[in-house]
Amino acid sequence: MSERITYNPQQCGGKPCIRGMRIRVADILELYAAGLSSAQILEDFPDLEAEDLEAALRYAAHEVDHPVLVA
Repeated sequence: MSERITYNPQQCGGKPCIRGMRIRVADILELYAAGLSSAQILEDFPDLEAEDLEAALRYAAHEVDHPVLVA
């Protein structure tokens, strides 16, 4: 989906991370859910870039956009 979202089975339990760093997509989403702004997240994690945050949000939107089958 994005070169910014990476998977490595040897890192973070294979969970999606940002550019091979040990910052999981879930970590970024939890920070947003806790009420932090993009500016605050970038200040707290200087290795992140604004495009990383956008990629995490796009990834999350893509993951929840799937059909629900009802039996």
